[in-house]
Amino acid sequence: MAHENHQHHQHQAHHHDHTDLDWAEMGPVLEAEAELFTPMYEHAMAWLAKRQTEPGLVVDVGSGPGVVSCLLADTFPGARVVAVDGSAPLLERARARAERLGVADRFGTLAGELPDVLGDLDYPADLLWAGRSLHHLGDQRAALTAFAARLTHGGTLALQEGGLPARFLPRDVGFGRPGLQARLDALEAEWFAVMRADLPGSVTETEDWPALLTAAGLRPTGTRTFLLDLPAPTTDRARAHVVASLTRTREGVGDRLDADDRATLDRLLDPDDKASVHHRPDVFMLAAQTVYTAVRTK
Repeated sequence: MAHENHQHHQHQAHHHDHTDLDWAEMGPVLEAEAELFTPMYEHAMAWLAKRQTEPGLVVDVGSGPGVVSCLLADTFPGARVVAVDGSAPLLERARARAERLGVADRFGTLAGELPDVLGDLDYPADLLWAGRSLHHLGDQRAALTAFAARLTHGGTLALQEGGLPARFLPRDVGFGRPGLQARLDALEAEWFAVMRADLPGSVTETEDWPALLTAAGLRPTGTRTFLLDLPAPTTDRARAHVVASLTRTREGVGDRLDADDRATLDRLLDPDDKASVHHRPDVFMLAAQTVYTAVRTK
């Protein structure tokens, strides 16, 4: 289960069918996306640092190529950090990143399927970060209970789920029907529901995360939403991300769009069209991600 942390369900579409993926090929894409979101993660890390001071072991559950894992290592310089993921090629990237950033001496990796692989940790974690990885597990309630069991007394689980779909275009882009992104969101929400239903052992849950954390035996301690705000004219990195994201959206749900919306999306993705996201000056990046914290008290 490789899960770097993205702002929109469709951007994670490649995570859900593990059988035909080349993780070595996907690694740079996932890493670039997470790097784009680094300002948002840095705010989240600073908030966490006030809630769980001086942890000895920090675990990144569903780490992907380790961008957030290394941010955790930077935030908690006294901690050992373990990146946990089901993809060996992505964990190789995580180790290489830790080496480049000078934190390899206190950085480890653990490969295996969640949540069972957490049983292979050498000792309980003081902080366990689950960044948009929980919704990839069929039984989220059971997974949270397993996460909680790997915390030390007084340890914190930080769960990143929910938030808002990203926005990167005006409501009216100057052609086609206004409100294209809202209609894409609706299709992707339907896709997400099907993805969840098709997961092994899938259980339907009300997504009341504090209630589910409580049911796992933890005491909720806070909720906060963090923004990524890259206004127009945005950076080249953000523009490349928008192009890649809309391309994946076109591939994933494009056949379910009506003809007008499909034509609008195709024009937005045409690099030869000056009104495409490749060129238009009004492209921006605005995303909101929510983090829930809870402590093990027993």
